[in-house]
Amino acid sequence: MTARDLSGYRVVAVHAHPDDEAITTGGAIADLAARGADVLVVTCTLGEEGEVIGEPYQHLVVDEADQLGGFRIQELQRSLAALGARGQFLGGAGCYRDSGMAGSPASRNPRAFVNSGEGAVEKLAAIFAQERPHLVLTYGPDGGYGHPDHIRAHEITHAAAQRVEIPRVLWAVRLAEETAALMPEQVPDSWRLPEDGELDGVESSDAAIALDERAYSAKVEAMRAHATQLWIADGRTTDVNPHAALAAGPVVYYALSNLIVQPIQRVEHYQLGAGLPLDDAASLLSGIAR
Repeated sequence: MTARDLSGYRVVAVHAHPDDEAITTGGAIADLAARGADVLVVTCTLGEEGEVIGEPYQHLVVDEADQLGGFRIQELQRSLAALGARGQFLGGAGCYRDSGMAGSPASRNPRAFVNSGEGAVEKLAAIFAQERPHLVLTYGPDGGYGHPDHIRAHEITHAAAQRVEIPRVLWAVRLAEETAALMPEQVPDSWRLPEDGELDGVESSDAAIALDERAYSAKVEAMRAHATQLWIADGRTTDVNPHAALAAGPVVYYALSNLIVQPIQRVEHYQLGAGLPLDDAASLLSGIAR
């Protein structure tokens, strides 16, 4: 049984879209929550601009029914339940809209998250002031892979953290070398291996958390909850995606709508973004070891 040694410890994870919490920080969230920490996931948009995997809900996309954002709310709720975390939308559900990828016409919408201005900083600072987190998780300056909403989430997180004096901000990253080493020799039909440099990755991190079986399983289940966005290659089907995919390797694999195979890694990596050095006040690391 996991020791509940983090009672009273508070964590806030700031993410751009539903599914980011599971993909990038799901293992840490599950580990922290299982050990008694109170974890709040703040999601900044509904992810309205996403594509849809599987035929049953293809028409929810922005160019047709434009109902995908509402559908993704329940996916996020299921993900958070798997991780053991609370959830809150920045400004309330639908306050800010998905900006789309760089150069997307969606970015011209005045409600697009990239146009959120000082109001988004104030809203997040108010959450920080209420929660008083010991630790904040988000992305680095490039948003992980360059998505404008991820970059904006980084910007408002650091701006808000400066106002409320957050002890530590960590950026979720993954090591390129580890990702490459975990790639399967064969991929499911219609999927493909990434080309050189196609996936995000860094050379080093400041902290890492090795996921135990419980935390890893929780992360996989949280990712599975986002079935319109993520296809888990474990041979199972869902009502959202009636097609099974299977990839053999040392970990479980998944793909986004681009069908590039990626590993669900058993180690999550973080870089220090702001606050206490990682060698100081080690109890604040909450299981994230150097």
